[in-house]
Amino acid sequence: MIAYVVASHGDFSEGIKNSAFMIFGKQEKVESVIFERGDSPDELANKYQKALDQFDADDQVVFLVDLYGGTPFNIASRIVADNIDRMSLVTGLNLSMLVEAFTVRDQDIKQVVPHLEATAKAGVRHLELQNGSED
Repeated sequence: MIAYVVASHGDFSEGIKNSAFMIFGKQEKVESVIFERGDSPDELANKYQKALDQFDADDQVVFLVDLYGGTPFNIASRIVADNIDRMSLVTGLNLSMLVEAFTVRDQDIKQVVPHLEATAKAGVRHLELQNGSED
């Protein structure tokens, strides 16, 4: 089972985790990490370590992070780089991605990561309405 670390600037990660649980049901091995205003990168690294400590040492872990290039991404990418055999990182966190992540967590991490990336992109859509015509 893949474990997930859901991370963001501010409370977004906790809120989206709770929303996903509301839709899909509470999930084990899902930890949210909040990068708060005033936190240092070292404090965020400690929060990540505390989240990872909740998982088994051999768990595959995917970090789902809000923004590419932000501090949550930068710190998580260092952790992933040190554990490339069992960890990955995906940015652009959205609710479609997180709910889908729960459905594929029994698959290999190498299959899950591109699937979640595609799911997140597919979740961005617009409602296209046309004026009805009565002929």
